[in-house]
Amino acid sequence: MALIGIVFFVLLIVGTPVAFAIGMSGFTFFLTSPVMPVSIGVQKIASVSQSFPLLAVPFFVLAGHLMNASDITDRLFRFSRVSVGWMAGGLAQVSIILSTLMGGVSGSAVSDAAMQARVLGPQMLNHGYSKGYTSAVIALSSLITATIPPSIGLILYGYVGQVSIGRLFLAGIVPGLMMMIFLMVAAYIVARKRNYVIEDVLKPTFAEIRSASWNAKWALLFPVLLVGSIRGGVFTPSEVGAFAVVYAVLVGRFAHGVLTWDDIGKAFGSALSDIGMIMLIILMSGMIGFAIIFLKVPQQIAELLLSNLSNPEVIVAVILISLFVAGLFFESTILVLLLTPIFVPVIQAAGFDPVHFGILMMTIVTLGSMTPPVGVCMFTVCSLLDTPIGEFVRESAPFLIAIVSLVAVLLFFPSLVLFLPNLAFGG
Repeated sequence: MALIGIVFFVLLIVGTPVAFAIGMSGFTFFLTSPVMPVSIGVQKIASVSQSFPLLAVPFFVLAGHLMNASDITDRLFRFSRVSVGWMAGGLAQVSIILSTLMGGVSGSAVSDAAMQARVLGPQMLNHGYSKGYTSAVIALSSLITATIPPSIGLILYGYVGQVSIGRLFLAGIVPGLMMMIFLMVAAYIVARKRNYVIEDVLKPTFAEIRSASWNAKWALLFPVLLVGSIRGGVFTPSEVGAFAVVYAVLVGRFAHGVLTWDDIGKAFGSALSDIGMIMLIILMSGMIGFAIIFLKVPQQIAELLLSNLSNPEVIVAVILISLFVAGLFFESTILVLLLTPIFVPVIQAAGFDPVHFGILMMTIVTLGSMTPPVGVCMFTVCSLLDTPIGEFVRESAPFLIAIVSLVAVLLFFPSLVLFLPNLAFGG
């Protein structure tokens, strides 16, 4: 296993694309194994692609692009601004609310952060918000998409760890809403101190909120339909991804009347690029996953942790710290695919619920994309808003404290995560 890790890191350092670094390090195991022929590695690549649950990934990626082209984003933005734009740090609150709503549409933190940096970032700067505060709010609030269904990360975690995707979707709702509240409080405290308040802005009336809600009704209805159809047995998680694509086209084409054939073609083109990258990483990770299981890495790690630690929460806390460190250097998709087969057996042996762990894991590994040294969301937002990285890091401290506090609460109060899935599917 050490040789596989060395080959992987060396290939990354020399600039090899991630998918090929994973594939070549996987082949290293089969080339050096005296009992495993290379043909088994090729079979593992092929076998990974023959998975019905994995269909959810390309469907939801395509649905996200179609919904962005269906005027859904603009309507959600107007709803968010009416709802919370009057508060201290109103535009920051809009960003957080919008991320929560977009989490139920796109499922991608980077896509959400890039969209908000283009749409909301200039408005925040024009109203006197600092570049660091603006960038930190936009980047850190996109973390909500890691848990709000349909999170692509949760789909991959459920697929690799053989955990119910339906339960994961329901488990992510309460943590996602709590993260929204924690981040809104942090944004409010900083905004009050700096007087980030738009003058002469009144609280919206009930009629204004109702009008904005009605205008965004199809976007607001989608997450409800998604979760309800899975719980009601109408669709499997894979089938509901196909439903999401059809829903996006119908809403954009007929309900909103803005989706053209040219828009659909562009959405397919963008989705194909994203899907190709994600699926290639998934296919190549099949060999690594097989090597991890064959070499009994989970059993070795479990023996190490369980022999020194007895409290399940402490064991998970140690794992989460290691995941956070790994997330500083690697993209969340890679970590989910490579580390889920290792840690799920460990936490199950410790008596920890894998659905509960999945929500915590996705929050922590996705947080890495908002922090140095290689945070994708951080660099995306800072480059679009011309924000120095040092200023971003300094201004992100209150939001990082809010997120770490939330993870601690969720870790030690599992009912907050498991209440909805237990209610819907049974404990």
